[in-house]
Amino acid sequence: MADFFTTPGGIAVLILAQVLAVVAFVMISLLFLVYGDRKIWAAVQMRRGPNVVGTFGLLQTVADALKYVVKEVVVPAGADRTVFMLAPMTSFVLAMIAWAVIPFNDGWVLSDINVAILFVFAVSSLEVYGVIMGGWASNSKYPFLGSLRSAAQMISYEVSLGLIIIGVIISTGSMNFGGIVAAQDGAYGFFSWYWLPHFPMVFLFFISCLAETNRPPFDLPEAESELVAGYQVEYSSTPFLLFMAGEYIAIFLMCALTSLLFFGGWLSPIPGLPDGVIWMILKMAFFFFLFAMVKAITPRYRYDQLMRLGWKVFLPFSLVWVVFVAFAAKFDWFWGAYARWAVGG
Repeated sequence: MADFFTTPGGIAVLILAQVLAVVAFVMISLLFLVYGDRKIWAAVQMRRGPNVVGTFGLLQTVADALKYVVKEVVVPAGADRTVFMLAPMTSFVLAMIAWAVIPFNDGWVLSDINVAILFVFAVSSLEVYGVIMGGWASNSKYPFLGSLRSAAQMISYEVSLGLIIIGVIISTGSMNFGGIVAAQDGAYGFFSWYWLPHFPMVFLFFISCLAETNRPPFDLPEAESELVAGYQVEYSSTPFLLFMAGEYIAIFLMCALTSLLFFGGWLSPIPGLPDGVIWMILKMAFFFFLFAMVKAITPRYRYDQLMRLGWKVFLPFSLVWVVFVAFAAKFDWFWGAYARWAVGG
């Protein structure tokens, strides 16, 4: 049996099993993310939240998903049916593909490539196409304008996200997530991680993640207070569910990126405690909690304020930071905190 897994067929089976394991983890996590999101909002607003379907309402997300699946798929008259149906599938599939390079522990990664960060950025950039396709194919001015607004928002904050990550790449000398986590493995535990030397960028990165994933206070293309829900206004049933699932998967991906880039990934915060996948999951859950809390307590921005923040505040600040990190790494300032090539590369 062991010899079978060294054959091409056996390798294909192993790869398929690994892919299914990652997909299963993300999809099961999705159920609890939606549940946790709603429970956190309810707690802040002093109400119960989901509490009927299943124990403590745990099966409410499953019931909602089944409700979407059994509803009729409505395609507007005059819509481009092919593109209309491809748009939500594009958003969902691209959000899932990005997880191929996300490690959960040392060696626990589907595809351990040297340019993992570039891969994530390439895939996340393509997610704009799902939004544009959905808005254009709906054959209505409201979703089309909403898709343009959403695409402009996503592209604007991808710029600042990229520049912030460049600072981490300069410090590490590697674009591999395993190398970035290894560079943060120091004798001081929590204080060896990149959040400390890159402290200002942690906040900019988190806020940019909110804007990139259309989360409050930057959920302008699909705000609950609007009469029209942006690019997905014409979608119902399973296509709408795919859009929603893709958005939550992208949010969870941003939680994973924050954990890997600035908070040590699977490393233990206390020296002496064993590292492991449980630390990675706990950190991702904590950052998702912050995502949910921001939605519950933060007022919504105007669109002009959102674009001003991205282009006139975040972009110049992140550019200056890249220059600073480059000099700090070159001249070995701050006891080598910005130059960890020997460890990470």
